Amino acid sequence: MMKPDSEVALAEAVASAKSPLRIQGGGTRPIGHAEGEVLSTTGLSGIELYEPGALTLVAKAGTPISVIEAALAKENQRLPFEPMDHRALLGTSGEPTIGGVVATNASGPRRIQAGACRDSLIGVRYVDGQGAIIKNGGRVMKNVTGYDLVKLLAGSYGTLGVLSEVGFKVLPGIEATATLVLHGLDVQRAVEAMSKALGSPFEISAAAQFPDEGKTTLRLEGFEASVKYRMTQLRVLLDGFGDMEELQGEASKKLWTATRDVTHFAGAEGDIWRISVKPSDAPAVVSHLPGGSKLSLDWGGGLVWVVAPKGADIRSAISHVSGHATCLRGAAATFQPEPAQLAVISKGLRAQFDPRGILNAGLMG
Repeated sequence: MMKPDSEVALAEAVASAKSPLRIQGGGTRPIGHAEGEVLSTTGLSGIELYEPGALTLVAKAGTPISVIEAALAKENQRLPFEPMDHRALLGTSGEPTIGGVVATNASGPRRIQAGACRDSLIGVRYVDGQGAIIKNGGRVMKNVTGYDLVKLLAGSYGTLGVLSEVGFKVLPGIEATATLVLHGLDVQRAVEAMSKALGSPFEISAAAQFPDEGKTTLRLEGFEASVKYRMTQLRVLLDGFGDMEELQGEASKKLWTATRDVTHFAGAEGDIWRISVKPSDAPAVVSHLPGGSKLSLDWGGGLVWVVAPKGADIRSAISHVSGHATCLRGAAATFQPEPAQLAVISKGLRAQFDPRGILNAGLMG
């Protein structure tokens, strides 16, 4: 394993590579079968710039998420997109890094309100496949100009460049949180309830469903008086969707941490799939999953987590539904194959950023 301790050393490692490199952060979010020697970014660690008054933070790519969240908490601030921790779900160890979050565009339940990781990014520094150090965006929100490579790098899984530094806009902390729990709804009715709530003016910050438990959950966040008022109105809006209960404070936070990290599937046997579709298509996906599958829905039904029997061909089973089915754990652990025209564009991009084809070769086609 190579573990450069500076951006210059990282660039030299890439430039001198004679064979493929497998780019890795904390090693907590593995997928697919990238080739080559491991190039770890964990040697690049530390917060470079944090200006609470300007709501901006810049950190080296190998900085642990826990370090960043602790620094933000001291100023009652947070990352808007609620980054997911995959360790419990995938049974991995190690320490999640901010570069890994950006590389995978890891985003939690609040994505439906605050956007994904890429939407909070304001700047990146990275090393391309030839060892050149490139900067895009800036360290303040008003300084983002030129081609928006920032969003292109987010979710590219290290195939376009090795991140060395990332910058974010952050948000103030949350005063109060509460969750409305609906009981006894099937998937179709749960999606209807979540869609109705999300289309309301009551600022739902998360919506999930757990079919095995018969629970549908809707989160409200903000100032205490506002949360209390909106909860009352939400109950009125959803009258007719069955029995309801409320979770307040720590009970609400605990539920959404578990939802974010999909800890209800920790230790489960089988292949793990992450399916992204239109929320209205979630019932069609669920109805075509193989028997014995376990599932939960996030993002109002737009994200379906599935633990399927080993070897189950999930993509064929739901081929009638538009979307993406990514196998995170199992023999078929790969990304959804791209349509032919999009694959040509992706290949062309990788050829520009990594003409030698050495960065996470084979990972994304």
